Amino acid sequence: MSWHLDSQARLLFREENMMSRSRMHASLALLLVASLATTPLFAQGQQAPAPDTQSQAQPQMQAPPMYQPPPISPAPPPSPARQMNFGPNYSNGHSWFPNIIAPYTQMAVPKPDLANTPRIGQLISNGKLMLSVEDAISLALENNLSVAVARYTPWLDEASLLYSKSGANGRLQFDPVLTGNFNLSDAKTPLNNPFFAGVGEITPTGVPVKTAPPSIANHTFNANFQYTEGWSTGTQAQITFDNQRGSTNVPADLFNPFVESVLTFQLTQPLLNGFGKIPNQRYIIEAKNTVKVGESQFEQQVMSTITTVATDYWELVFARENVKVEQVAVAADQQLYENNKKQLEIGTMAPLDVITAQSQLASDQQALVQAQTTQLLDETTLLVAITKNPLAIELKGVEIVPTTPLYSPVVGDISLEDAVKEAWQKRPELQQAALNLTNAGIEVKATKNALLPTLNIFGEYQATGLGGIERITAANGIVVPDFAAGAILNGAGMPQDLYAPLAETSLFSFPGGIGDDMYRMITAGYPTFEGGLNLTLPIRNRAAQANNATAQLNQRQQEVQYEQTQNTIVLNVRQALITLVQDRAAITAAEQARVLAQQSYDDEVKRLQLGSSTAFTVVQKQQLLTSAQGTELRDRINLIEAELNFDQAMGRTLEAHNITLADAMNGHVSAIPNIPGTPDTTGTSSHR
Repeated sequence: MSWHLDSQARLLFREENMMSRSRMHASLALLLVASLATTPLFAQGQQAPAPDTQSQAQPQMQAPPMYQPPPISPAPPPSPARQMNFGPNYSNGHSWFPNIIAPYTQMAVPKPDLANTPRIGQLISNGKLMLSVEDAISLALENNLSVAVARYTPWLDEASLLYSKSGANGRLQFDPVLTGNFNLSDAKTPLNNPFFAGVGEITPTGVPVKTAPPSIANHTFNANFQYTEGWSTGTQAQITFDNQRGSTNVPADLFNPFVESVLTFQLTQPLLNGFGKIPNQRYIIEAKNTVKVGESQFEQQVMSTITTVATDYWELVFARENVKVEQVAVAADQQLYENNKKQLEIGTMAPLDVITAQSQLASDQQALVQAQTTQLLDETTLLVAITKNPLAIELKGVEIVPTTPLYSPVVGDISLEDAVKEAWQKRPELQQAALNLTNAGIEVKATKNALLPTLNIFGEYQATGLGGIERITAANGIVVPDFAAGAILNGAGMPQDLYAPLAETSLFSFPGGIGDDMYRMITAGYPTFEGGLNLTLPIRNRAAQANNATAQLNQRQQEVQYEQTQNTIVLNVRQALITLVQDRAAITAAEQARVLAQQSYDDEVKRLQLGSSTAFTVVQKQQLLTSAQGTELRDRINLIEAELNFDQAMGRTLEAHNITLADAMNGHVSAIPNIPGTPDTTGTSSHR
């Protein structure tokens, strides 16, 4: 709506300005006519002597200068083919193959180029920017900062999509995660056990000696790994690989030092809450739709910018022509004022007529200053819209000269129903509303699934291995652990009453290590199998109910907003159609008024040449003709702008100007060169 209201406000302001000036001109004209009517009375009251026409030369009367309106082209100039790429696609992260460190490097996001593109310098000649309307549109696509800002919207949405693909904001982690834990410990623990600590040392005299408590020394190294990954069905797999190497001074261990490995594989599948793709991929699906919304918003901004730039271009055309109109009016006023002064000098005109002509001259000079100010403002507005830096050195003091001729738009008759149907298919706003409604429906389905209890089925397999240096002793033909090998039994060995039965022993060592450990684990010599169900039953489940109610309310709101957007498009199309019809009719009336004013002026000029009219009357006719020409020019500009607004209301703007928003993901490569200034799509970043 804002684009239409802004154009209407600008149009109303200009029309009110023209109407006020027309009323001023008409008032002054009536005043001049009244002054002519009272001139004989004034002359009679002054009793001025009749001039001697024989001895005094009459001032030469000639027609005042005329405004020449610009020519009208029968058809608009053709639009060149242009293509805009969305640029890099930030929804695809760095692949780990073949560069395994790529996922841990920063993504390349180039800095914005805030310098004007070279095209604008190529259009400058002798301090003038020779600019066609299509050049203005091309420069806007290259340099307009509103377009540059809008380009970041789909890129930000793509980054959000990349985040959703990882599963970081959902139930499961879709990106595989590998964790490792490495630790080393060396501990010595004192013992307070009479069997291991003994009863103290006995001296030859039989008196016990107090000794320090013995200790157990443990040296341990752990290397544990875990791999976790989830899938869109809700399935989650977890693999754990724990490894431990240890040594101790406890002689009871069969393997010392020892290596122990445990491999665990666990698979979990939700059966109720969290089952299916919608609960697990909801954020990915919504993020993809949001990317489309961002692209549609970018398209909408491009359409709005094109319409605004084209409107600014034609407003500058009108402002420049309006300056010419005012210049001609001032020249005509100056000529009338000079003629009246000459007639006053020879006594054939009253002083009031000179004052009136001087007042008219001052009024039109003021209008000329206003017209020149408007031209400068419109020129600045257009320059800002087509450049990134309007204060660049090459643009200092540059005058914008429009080169596209005026034309008569030809818009085929179309019914309101057909126009609305076409607009509903092409307007980006309705596409955005439809995508938002789709996302709202996905939220309803996902929160409905979240109302269910959590019931997960799981299965687990575990394999264990053990290896190391095996130490055993043979005593009297019996193989027993080497209890006497340790030096922890009170510092003097085991008590004699315990050591005596183990006489005539021999120690055997069987070397081994990680190889034996892995072999026993892989061959599943010591397997463990486990399976079961996990049930979580919320008693009141109010959080899930609130989320589902919120999702449904949001969906209903989106449905109403979708209908509201449709009605807004109907209003926009209807207004655009009405404006087109009105502007066509206005041009027809303005053409007739201009033809009649031209005939009246031509007749008055002939009468002046025959001596039956005055220069003042001719100037009056000339001002009426100039006003009619200016009105026709304004109406033609209004019709061109109405066509621009109609194309925007119908969603035809890009099509009308032969502009394509390319999507590299489709694999379509156009021979049309990209708009300069857009990001390089041949770099290392992946694309759509």
